[in-house]
Amino acid sequence: MSTIAENRNKIISEIGPNVTLVAVSKFKTPAQILEAYDAGHRDFGENRVQELVAKAESLPKDIRWHMIGHLQTNKVKYIVPFVHLIHSIDSEKLLAEVQKQAAKIGRKTDVLLQIHIAAEETKFGLYEEECLVLAEKIRRGHFPNIRLRGLMGMATNTDDTARIRSEFQRLKSLFDRLSVLYPNQIFNTLSMGMSSDYTIALECGSTMIRVGSAIFGSR
Repeated sequence: MSTIAENRNKIISEIGPNVTLVAVSKFKTPAQILEAYDAGHRDFGENRVQELVAKAESLPKDIRWHMIGHLQTNKVKYIVPFVHLIHSIDSEKLLAEVQKQAAKIGRKTDVLLQIHIAAEETKFGLYEEECLVLAEKIRRGHFPNIRLRGLMGMATNTDDTARIRSEFQRLKSLFDRLSVLYPNQIFNTLSMGMSSDYTIALECGSTMIRVGSAIFGSR
């Protein structure tokens, strides 16, 4: 068994059956992705549209592709036909474009609202009140080709585990608040936690983690 497969299987055994592992495959070769695929993995995450489209065209069609990076409105049309889940909806303008492109092809697109929880201003995301307003518009049917599945967030890049835990707990609190407001939605995905902090994210209630280097190794 390859190291990639071993790493993947180790994390799967740690997180249990109720958490989804998204293998972050940005900059990884098709051969490396296939090593994880051959071990049974199907959920892969990419940061760049061009790379995502190229890999989706060349790799097995039963892969579930996740768009986890910042998404520009002019790139939406390239991924809406096949993407499994867009994690990075960080503005109403972007959501409107996803709606427009999904409606063109008669598809419902699953999305997460990306929430700004980190101390770094360079990270993208909605603030809590923006999230509540946008979620309410989705609930009222303003975006009929959108299915809001949950929330995504990235913690501050720091060794301060207390800060990371606090940020994840804040995101979980918002997720729980929305879960109560939208009991009839398929609102069940809390995407938080990466290679460096996924154990803390799991403690805080994450249902989906995005792991790259812990599976594929460092670049």
